[in-house]
Amino acid sequence: MASPRTVTIVALSVALGLFFVFMGTIKLTPRLSKDAYGEMKRAYKTYVKALPMLKKMGINSILLRKIIGSLEVACGIVMTLVPGRPKDVANFILLLLVLAVLFFHQLVGDPLKRYAHALVFGILLTCRLLIARQPDERPKKKSITSEKEDQIPQKGGSEKGKMKVS
Repeated sequence: MASPRTVTIVALSVALGLFFVFMGTIKLTPRLSKDAYGEMKRAYKTYVKALPMLKKMGINSILLRKIIGSLEVACGIVMTLVPGRPKDVANFILLLLVLAVLFFHQLVGDPLKRYAHALVFGILLTCRLLIARQPDERPKKKSITSEKEDQIPQKGGSEKGKMKVS
């Protein structure tokens, strides 16, 4: 039977992965929701206007939205389907994206209700990463060599109560 830690990591990975695939797809295409896609286009235009450095770098709102959306979809797929270390890398990249999005929301002065989901999913990504990076807690088995070492008295020392005679 799988440990509670493993079940938690798998559940968080799948849930977060599917969420980011969904959100990334909304940023990339209007097929899922025309209203949400339109809202994303509008929001990213305000982000680029609020950060003129992006325009100087040649990044417009369309490119920024497509980069973030593509990264969300790719990392979401990795979080959902790929086992092992790549999940942690995808988790870290998504956490950086969430922090960037939170920065953009703060920059344009959005109310909390506009970015509460990003805050919650950032916390979930952090929790998943912390749980995944914790070492396994397995009871240590005493090996035969360590038992023998315990029985051999240390050189130069005497056991309590015994007198050394030369």
